[in-house]
Amino acid sequence: MKVGIIYDPIYLKHDTGAHVENSSRLVETIGLLEKSKLIDKLTAIPPRAASVEEVSLAHPRSHISRVQSYSTRGGGWLDGDTYASPASYEVALYAVGGVLEGVDAVMTGKINHAFALARPPGHHATTDEAMGFCLFNNIAIAAEYAKRKYKLDRILIADFDVHHGNGTQEIFYSDPKVLYFSTHQYPWYPGTGSIYEDGVGEGKGFTVNVPLPAYCGDKEHLRVYKEILVPVAKRFQPQLMLVSAGYDSHWADQLSLMQLTMEGFAGIVSVIKGLADELCQGKLLLSLEGGYHLQALSHSIKATFEVLLGKSPSPDPLGKPRDTMMSPDIGPILAEVKARHKLG
Repeated sequence: MKVGIIYDPIYLKHDTGAHVENSSRLVETIGLLEKSKLIDKLTAIPPRAASVEEVSLAHPRSHISRVQSYSTRGGGWLDGDTYASPASYEVALYAVGGVLEGVDAVMTGKINHAFALARPPGHHATTDEAMGFCLFNNIAIAAEYAKRKYKLDRILIADFDVHHGNGTQEIFYSDPKVLYFSTHQYPWYPGTGSIYEDGVGEGKGFTVNVPLPAYCGDKEHLRVYKEILVPVAKRFQPQLMLVSAGYDSHWADQLSLMQLTMEGFAGIVSVIKGLADELCQGKLLLSLEGGYHLQALSHSIKATFEVLLGKSPSPDPLGKPRDTMMSPDIGPILAEVKARHKLG
């Protein structure tokens, strides 16, 4: 079993200062992977800079030029949450290019699964707007790249970040070749992701949102992935699975009110990996999105790699959530999603 890791120190040059999405996220994660020697079991996939033509698979040239302009002028705020430093445009090209290298490695059989530890993240970037810490939509560009280069007709994107991937949804909302599946806290930033947002035109039914109330934990999330994602994926029969891997649903993360643990993330990844192994010869690529509690993030990413390697996750250093609020009943939500998507 070969598992690829896509990382380069260039990702640290997206300098956001004291912003919650900062380089410490990757410094902490790589440090843990090195200290545990898990990194020695992974196959390094060096990233490259994506071309403007590749980025334009999901974004107009005007958007690309705007990001470049902010960087070359010394940086600045593209919106109230999203910052570009002088190096951010170049780093963002490497984030996209790293994910594309992961697509190539998975599709050609160089490795079985891969995880891109790239930043800036991407799933909030819409066709023509940077937002939510995201400059370019790495995972959406990867899907378009895979469709065109490898002539794929069915790509499944699963998104377990606590925030809905509004950008990814928008880009593929009318596209029946890309099925977008998301679990997220709702209502929460950015305000999208209701059950009723399920695609338009030929893409009707190919967006599957499972909006969850605050305080959902491991049990609730795993129930969603087993009861909703599994039948959806088996019906769709993807040729490639892509994942927006956000770890901000962890109970210790300051940007959410969810109650997931490291073991919960490992369980979600195990379900996704099992589907990829069954349905598309293991062709699975993850790309990092959110996750802002450094210890929770680094250990959850480590657990993800352990699952991809077929190993049992290490003990969870943070343990169970301290909040004792009763878990919400998500049965009615699941019933409504199942009815809307005819899952029986």
